Amino acid sequence: MSKENSHLRSILETVGVVLGSFIFAMVVIVTVTTGNSPEATLVVENKIVEEKATEADVKPVAEVKVAEVAAGETAGSGSISGEQITQKNCALCHAGGLMNSPKIGDKDQWAPRIAQGKEMLVNNAINGIRTMPAKGGNPSLSDAEVAAAVVWMANSSGGNL
Repeated sequence: MSKENSHLRSILETVGVVLGSFIFAMVVIVTVTTGNSPEATLVVENKIVEEKATEADVKPVAEVKVAEVAAGETAGSGSISGEQITQKNCALCHAGGLMNSPKIGDKDQWAPRIAQGKEMLVNNAINGIRTMPAKGGNPSLSDAEVAAAVVWMANSSGGNL
């Protein structure tokens, strides 16, 4: 039995040394990181720098800017066609069907919309509908310019407005 007691005592001593070392290391780490030492200040300063870097990381990669009306093409001047307005403003979404917008030229997608009538189509385009913002996101367009673009898109997609 003394041999077994000796072996058990050896195991307990080893466990005690390991646990004691772990507790000592934790006390030292906590003391160093929470004290008023210059090292603690450095840790706080690094944390602030990391937070600023995180804010920069979550900024958008790009911003979409809808084409502006060029000089000489002011709202209501009549110097720009529905096709030109569409190409500069509406095609961003309607050329490829972005956000479920009806694609220009797709008669099946436009047929139910055209059936609602010109007035309803123009009203929806001016005021916005579902994910489409008012005036396609370009508030500098006049209602007449938006109407011209709607008529051109609808007529290019099987309509006769």
